Amino acid sequence: MSAMPAVAGPEGSSVGRSTFLGTWELDLSRMPANYGPPPRRVLYSFEDAGDGQWRTSVDITAPDGSVRHMTVRYARDGSASAGEGDLSEADSAAINQPVPNVLVMSLSKNRMLGSVRVYAVSPDGREMTESAAAADSGGAPFVRNFHFRRLR
Repeated sequence: MSAMPAVAGPEGSSVGRSTFLGTWELDLSRMPANYGPPPRRVLYSFEDAGDGQWRTSVDITAPDGSVRHMTVRYARDGSASAGEGDLSEADSAAINQPVPNVLVMSLSKNRMLGSVRVYAVSPDGREMTESAAAADSGGAPFVRNFHFRRLR
């Protein structure tokens, strides 16, 4: 699959299709060593929702086959948007797009910061890396990288 042209900026003035749009699958063979038992499958879907907004859906299939589904519709301007579906990890998100191949996502639950995620698409548009920053139960900060491959 060839790389797709990216949007010009977060305000939605596009010169073509963003490299984020489509469906991405987590590469389970490249999970961080300190993550713990991996899920069975993780799918991210980024889609243009119209009116300058995007919709991101995440489906996490647990080892037992149960699926957690989360969705958020947002403008890429850093303002907060309510999540829908499984809200066990976060109930709102703010997303900003500082450059065409990067998204920065801040997740919160009950008005408290939960984690910050940075998504970067490779120059060829085939891979996406998620860097997830949070604090462990003892308060120590950490960053884990997750690698995704484009499905469509």
